Amino acid sequence: MGEPLHNYVGTVGAIETLTASWGVDFSHRRITVSTVGLVPEMQRLLAETQAQLAVSLTSVHERTRSELMPITKKYSVAQLLAACRALPLPRRKRITFEYVLLAGINDRVDDARALARALAGIRCKVNLIPFNPFPGSTLRRSDDVTVARFQDVVRRAGVHATVRESRGPDIAAACGQLVAAEERRARRESRRAADADVTADIDAAMSS
Repeated sequence: MGEPLHNYVGTVGAIETLTASWGVDFSHRRITVSTVGLVPEMQRLLAETQAQLAVSLTSVHERTRSELMPITKKYSVAQLLAACRALPLPRRKRITFEYVLLAGINDRVDDARALARALAGIRCKVNLIPFNPFPGSTLRRSDDVTVARFQDVVRRAGVHATVRESRGPDIAAACGQLVAAEERRARRESRRAADADVTADIDAAMSS
């Protein structure tokens, strides 16, 4: 959970353990590091490891991405994409751009066209991810027709695009739902603890 490149040393150590013959012995091709776009660490990761890189993009419009992903205030969309263009990708390796589709926010045809234009010249593929709604969220999932249309527009522009199959939303176990469920549980326990403290104070006051 969280941004792996905020713990760069730990992430690289984990990759080494997973891919070493004395460790789990996975192929480097099976290891993908997903980041919100910490530019210096991305560059360092590709220079020091053979891991695959996935960048959570979600919008190529500065204002929209800033609202959805605060990291944009530090590394603008232009800076992020320029860094991706300059990354020393080995032959046959591509960057994966992860794009969470949110109804009425970033799923329009114009958004798809803007995405394809922004990625022109970058060796990449796009992983379209329909949003997994959860209680308390004001964001909505794009419907299947909208997702298919978005994918078609991106593909027609010459950018490879796939749609990630969501698994586990029926039990709130899909991507983005587990942490929300855990946060709600923690808030409930905190409220119960606070209520218990108040009750104890009242009982103590009445008995004194």
